[in-house]
Amino acid sequence: MNIMKKTVSTILALGMCLSVAAAEKTVSFTDAHGNTVELDASLQAYANCTLLGADSAARGGETNLGDLWTDALRWFAVSGTIGEYFDEDDVTAGNTFVDADADHIVALWNGGNLRADIPEGVFGAEELAQVLPYPNKVAVVYMTGAQLKEALEAASQALPMTEESEAACASFMQVSGIVYTVDTSVAYDAGEAYGEHWFRAESLGRVTVEEVNGLPFDPNAVYAVITSNANFNGMDSSYIFREAQEADPKSTVTTAVVRDVIWMYIGSELDNVIGEGYAESAGRITIR
Repeated sequence: MNIMKKTVSTILALGMCLSVAAAEKTVSFTDAHGNTVELDASLQAYANCTLLGADSAARGGETNLGDLWTDALRWFAVSGTIGEYFDEDDVTAGNTFVDADADHIVALWNGGNLRADIPEGVFGAEELAQVLPYPNKVAVVYMTGAQLKEALEAASQALPMTEESEAACASFMQVSGIVYTVDTSVAYDAGEAYGEHWFRAESLGRVTVEEVNGLPFDPNAVYAVITSNANFNGMDSSYIFREAQEADPKSTVTTAVVRDVIWMYIGSELDNVIGEGYAESAGRITIR
């Protein structure tokens, strides 16, 4: 292990030396909306395994990249770092922190918004931007346990993923802080159509939430869900996110760019090395 850490440190150091002239420079990236974004060319980290997001991997089941991504978002809230990124209106209204205990904070991220692998080895800001080529910001949505369960039920309505259901499986949620099961032998009870590929849940029966942060799931409790502004606004199957945020004025979109938060987590919590803890998915989601 020490040899590996020394090797990784050497690789990163060499990379830093090679890019020292670019330390204060940026690299241009064209996002999914056709906008040119300037990325920090000095950002570098090392992955000792491939993190899976390409070829719709994160739409059909839990992946190690989904685990990393949602862990970063949950850390952002639990650590209190998010408090620096509430906008002026929130600050004026006194909304400057996540109003929930750590064991009631979870993160959800739709698999369709993970678009590429992070290959084993050294990677930088451009590789991370290829994973998420959208200018998403971090959002907080307060919802009851019953709403959270419905959000997961609606998000997994198209499972199991097939060639025909791949587009609809974009809504499938990678998670941190939650352990849940989707029973695909139970038909999704589709209600009113919602968007191009999805339907509201008329009843719940496919999803079982096993635990939340090691505690029993409580349908009556209020949970703070850390996610993207896209889900906040009801993208894909996320109608319950929009309904929940409209009902609670503390729900908000922060000024924090999601890709920046992922880098914060990799740097401050992982010391720029994505190690054995992410070699495989963590077993948070069971699909049967």
